[in-house]
Amino acid sequence: MPRLHHVSSVRNRKSILTFGPDWTRMGAAPGIAGSRRPEVEGILCLDRSDADWFVRLNNTGGPVDLWAVEGIKLDQLRTSPEGFSYLPSKIDPQHLLLLQQDLHEAADQPAANSRQQQRRRS
Repeated sequence: MPRLHHVSSVRNRKSILTFGPDWTRMGAAPGIAGSRRPEVEGILCLDRSDADWFVRLNNTGGPVDLWAVEGIKLDQLRTSPEGFSYLPSKIDPQHLLLLQQDLHEAADQPAANSRQQQRRRS
């Protein structure tokens, strides 16, 4: 199974570590495009360059985190009207790896406050 990616405001980090990227809990911060409501259940990037694009798009009003998502089969994904991939179900936190945190620019740029990779296990 491929490694997918998810980009979210750092204000969602605690919730994501506890519940996974759960669109029903949206509210701590706007979506990556600045929306107050989810456009779809949860955007997943198929590769790192797509994730970097979402980091640059960031309209959350602050830094973002880059998450790796593992254990998802590509045939589980759907395509939004805008052409982005998403999973129409919740993702358990055990399938996540926090790759980089507190990003202000493209994810391939080192973040000033970035820590080593962290894995969340239940």
